[in-house]
Amino acid sequence: MVKVKEMPYRQKYAHVVADIERVNNFFVPFVQNHLGDEAVVELRKTTQEAAKPIPDDCSFEEKYEIAYANWVRGAIVVFRLIRERLDEGEMEQFKRADVESLKRENASPALFLLKVVRAISPGSAFSMTAKQTAYQLQWMSPYSVSELNRQRLVLDIPRCKVLDFPDSEDVCLTGCQSIYPTWLAEQFKVRMEANRQGNSCTLTFTPLG
Repeated sequence: MVKVKEMPYRQKYAHVVADIERVNNFFVPFVQNHLGDEAVVELRKTTQEAAKPIPDDCSFEEKYEIAYANWVRGAIVVFRLIRERLDEGEMEQFKRADVESLKRENASPALFLLKVVRAISPGSAFSMTAKQTAYQLQWMSPYSVSELNRQRLVLDIPRCKVLDFPDSEDVCLTGCQSIYPTWLAEQFKVRMEANRQGNSCTLTFTPLG
């Protein structure tokens, strides 16, 4: 087992809030362009009804748990809407829009440095990315790191936090197993493979190329 620094709840909460904002910024215009104003009104109404307020005076752990539940329930609404109302071609457009949104959110000077390192030493570049990934994904679900080196990162998720919510299958299949691997491959040159057994999962990351 590899020891990884534990992410504080303050940071987990910030990650959830940031991703809720990211999804809203790209998905509302997407729905408006493909399904019209009435669908946007319905989307906002449904997501607002699913969300719970976050008290100012609660701990960051409590804020994180409430925000996380809001994030998952909002994602359930989003993925149900696209599955029910978009055709296959529009579904692929949605996935592409989400990937591009993730790229914009994660663009930084550090990414340029990573490209330079990759050109010199691909193993070092993957190791840098793997260490960051092993830390950053803690906001999404609890896991242990069973392997972390210049060629592989393996995360063992005993019980996926997303799948604890009813009707979250679309979030897993479309988000975690389709959109996220595409984003990681294109922006970080990392292959992500999921081996899911019920509500548990093993994620394996390896360098591309």
